[in-house]
Amino acid sequence: MEKVTLDSVKEFIGKNYLAFKPSHKRLCLPIINRMCRKMAYGLKFDDIKVSEDLVIDGHHRYISAQITMFNIGNVPSFKTSATAEFNWSDVIFDENDWDTASKIRLLNETDARLNNIDLKTINRIIGRLNE
Repeated sequence: MEKVTLDSVKEFIGKNYLAFKPSHKRLCLPIINRMCRKMAYGLKFDDIKVSEDLVIDGHHRYISAQITMFNIGNVPSFKTSATAEFNWSDVIFDENDWDTASKIRLLNETDARLNNIDLKTINRIIGRLNE
């Protein structure tokens, strides 16, 4: 799978209908890249949480699933008085990685267990070859 870039995400958003709107104003492009690679490989992911047409939890999973045409489920959730609604075209995609190396390792270990594959395979999928 090709690397997801800021330009490719913006182009995707501009050309495609997205059924759910974001409730977050910022997302992390490196996280989206890792998720897209895992989804393209067919790994399982938790459902996203939605309220009506709004993503409450799972923004990175949702946009990654849309980009890769991965079938991700959704379950009902609730808005609070603090829940905001944005348009995907207004979301800022941060190119700095929000996850530390130790968090990435922990997430990869969890994905390896849930998908019954070894950690080296997960690392190859996301391009972390020396872990």
